[in-house]
Amino acid sequence: MTIDDATRPGRSLLTVLSGPSGVGKDSVIELIRVRAPWVWLSVSVTTRRMRDYEVDGEHYHFVDRSEFERLASAGNLLEWAEFAGNLYGTPRGPVEARLAAGQPVLMKIDLQGARQVKAVMPEARLVFLAPPSWDELRRRLIGRGTDDPETIAHRLAHARDEMAAQPDFDVTVVNHFVEQAVDDLLALLGSHMTHQLS
Repeated sequence: MTIDDATRPGRSLLTVLSGPSGVGKDSVIELIRVRAPWVWLSVSVTTRRMRDYEVDGEHYHFVDRSEFERLASAGNLLEWAEFAGNLYGTPRGPVEARLAAGQPVLMKIDLQGARQVKAVMPEARLVFLAPPSWDELRRRLIGRGTDDPETIAHRLAHARDEMAAQPDFDVTVVNHFVEQAVDDLLALLGSHMTHQLS
């Protein structure tokens, strides 16, 4: 993969990672957190119930619906969407501050959010994380054991729509193995070059 000037960390490129539920976005983000501390990972705000392994402020900022709606109405969210009865959004201020400071930003959001970000920040690069196959995506969604059958069915139906939108993205990374997907994503972010944060 060729890294041109537009992908160098110093250019403060905003990268948006999206893909269907169960494709492994959280696993990719966790490994990037370990391997690439020079990348700032945007933390979304959500009304979803916190899972056992999650940490407030690290995986998400967990808020109630009234607080979320207050943030949205005040224009403090860069994007937001509702999925499976829960609200998700990206706080605007931290993203803009990191980009202004020259730090690469990686944002993990859904398809609707990715389109909203692209509309307000056309320079953002959209990366689609794809499963090796539909059957593998279905296996991962069922196997992770975090959702009831009704939610899984909803996620699979939504995933078909998301897969159909793949051509709208700038780059596709196929998640055969998490380590390889992270390698591909970090190559896009320019991790092979020395990058020191001031």
